[in-house]
Amino acid sequence: MHAAQGDGCCGAHHRPCESRGKVVSRRRHGRKVMSFVVGAFLGLFGPRLTAQTAADTAAIRGVVTDEITAWDHGDAAAYSRHVADEATFTNIRGQFFTGNAAFLKQHAAIFEGVFKHTTLHQDIVSLRFPSADVAVVEVLTAVTGVTHPRPGMIFDKRGALRTRLLQLLVRQAGEWKIVSYHNVDVKPGVPVPDFR
Repeated sequence: MHAAQGDGCCGAHHRPCESRGKVVSRRRHGRKVMSFVVGAFLGLFGPRLTAQTAADTAAIRGVVTDEITAWDHGDAAAYSRHVADEATFTNIRGQFFTGNAAFLKQHAAIFEGVFKHTTLHQDIVSLRFPSADVAVVEVLTAVTGVTHPRPGMIFDKRGALRTRLLQLLVRQAGEWKIVSYHNVDVKPGVPVPDFR
């Protein structure tokens, strides 16, 4: 004999209503937990994702402008000014360096060598602030005027060496410092916008 509908059973081939209720209850609980996690994430990190101010954005853009000016003057000290003491640096040849002193030494060498009297163009393609004191800036660069290229250097139709430069900056004692500088040359056949 089958139990009558409404007496706590959902039929012969189904789980008792009490079990179904537990399943539904678990789903509701899961949704509540997920809502809490998402809310907590947005509460903790949401404001930080948009924490940058106009002054912070201008400061990062200023770092990029300072790099252009220093490069065009062949001034390794000025080019290294925003680099943190403990920064890491990977150049377009894949060489890896650690520290401001190594960054300065390498740029002093290239400004007297392969990149002497060259001109740097930089266009910011992405500028993000993952938190209030961290900035990620990605730059599309073009270096022109290279007269004694190294083997393996590739130039575009205008004679420019094109690279994509990723810089991670951290606010230290109120000043934005580059803690990671990673430069990759653009290979043949990879489309990039023309520079100004």
